[in-house]
Amino acid sequence: MSFIPDTTTLIQFAIATVILAITPGPDMTLFVSRTLSHGRATGFASMAGALCGTLIHTTLVVVGISALIVASPMSFLALKIFGAGYLVFLAWQAITKGSAFSPEKKSGPEISLFRAWAAGLGVNLLNPKIILFFMTFLPQFVSAHDPNAPGKLFFLGAIFVVLSIPVTAPMVFAAEKFSAAMKTSPRATRVVDYLFAGVFSAFALKILTAQAK
Repeated sequence: MSFIPDTTTLIQFAIATVILAITPGPDMTLFVSRTLSHGRATGFASMAGALCGTLIHTTLVVVGISALIVASPMSFLALKIFGAGYLVFLAWQAITKGSAFSPEKKSGPEISLFRAWAAGLGVNLLNPKIILFFMTFLPQFVSAHDPNAPGKLFFLGAIFVVLSIPVTAPMVFAAEKFSAAMKTSPRATRVVDYLFAGVFSAFALKILTAQAK
């Protein structure tokens, strides 16, 4: 099937996805907080909303990138180089500032599953860092000269969601213990930060050296 990337690309993308999924951020903070406050169903609804946001980001990236490839392959190359630089920046941020994870257990009125889903969707869609990340991350795995680039981008976006579920779902199931562990074991969080920095720096170096040849 022409829309499926080669095995090496899939393995690299899977590694990056898993590390990104376990890196604390606004999405993770939201669905762990909702689980602590309103139960697992609400936490899963928030998680589902965030994953739906990921699919929307993917669709927007595919439409925009496809148009860019047709209009100007050189502009697409420039985007990839910019993306490599942005990945280096994110790696530096992870090392110097660390991950953001501060879930709160607030007692309050019950919220519907739809509202929980909408909150997850909103946090994902309205986060400029996620928008910029997807715009610069996904293109690293396709070539401007690949006629199947749009299909591969869609496929990778779907794989991102599929791989994120088994990584994030256990956090909802064990939200109380997970939250406590993250707060009392900063060393574990720093390990994730360094994994994130190392993997995404490697991707950035790969694309920069490939374009320099």
